[in-house]
Amino acid sequence: MSDTTSAEVFTGRVLEWHSEMGWGVLVSEDLPDPVWAHFSVVQAEGYRELTAGQSVTFSAEQAEQDGYRRRAVSVWP
Repeated sequence: MSDTTSAEVFTGRVLEWHSEMGWGVLVSEDLPDPVWAHFSVVQAEGYRELTAGQSVTFSAEQAEQDGYRRRAVSVWP
């Protein structure tokens, strides 16, 4: 389980989302780099999926994940 107390919260949008693989990339004007996100952190009922261009609020932590410097801890569509 991730420690959300160390994660910062940002507003942004979905840059890309790969439904078939269950992950995507988020961006925020408050961050210099894109953020990697897994479907399991999307706070939604049922099938958890995002779409490119969708506005989101998310918490992120510094972590190396598939070449990204930050990883989403929670995403609120």
